[in-house]
Amino acid sequence: MSTLPYRTLVRYKRWATNGLNAVVADTLERIPADDRLLIQRLLDHIQVVDEIFRHNLEARPHGYQAPRSAELPSLDALAGKARATADWYADYADSLTAEKVDETIAFSFANGEPARMTRGEMLLHVAMHAAGHRGQVALLLQKNGIQPFPDRITDFLKAEGADPYRQVPVAEVTV
Repeated sequence: MSTLPYRTLVRYKRWATNGLNAVVADTLERIPADDRLLIQRLLDHIQVVDEIFRHNLEARPHGYQAPRSAELPSLDALAGKARATADWYADYADSLTAEKVDETIAFSFANGEPARMTRGEMLLHVAMHAAGHRGQVALLLQKNGIQPFPDRITDFLKAEGADPYRQVPVAEVTV
């Protein structure tokens, strides 16, 4: 299996996460304390899950007892950790070989439940998990009159200088 989709996916995740964190940082004073706390908790949850699966991919114990930090980090600290973790995932996906994508790894979730996933499934999981929670943060921003970061994958491809329609063959349909 090609590793290109995984490389694209983690790079898109990094771009979208950094964009969202920039919007949050730029508009923090406009967000009421209760919504700011929810945003902080959501961003922390995304980060902890990313860290757990990084450890799983490295075959190391993660040490988390729950999918959140024991002590909630500041938004600045979360953004910094997110940048570093996203860079790690991009480097990891770049070095991932086609033979390793479908390799299954046994690990434990934060609650101790055993699990098995392929490396590709783990990358897919962290990307999709983060996308869902970025959507929740976007709703909180919109609720407060703030335009969220436009994190569509087509926007990412355009920002990266790629034509989002570059690999879509045009098919003629006859009825």
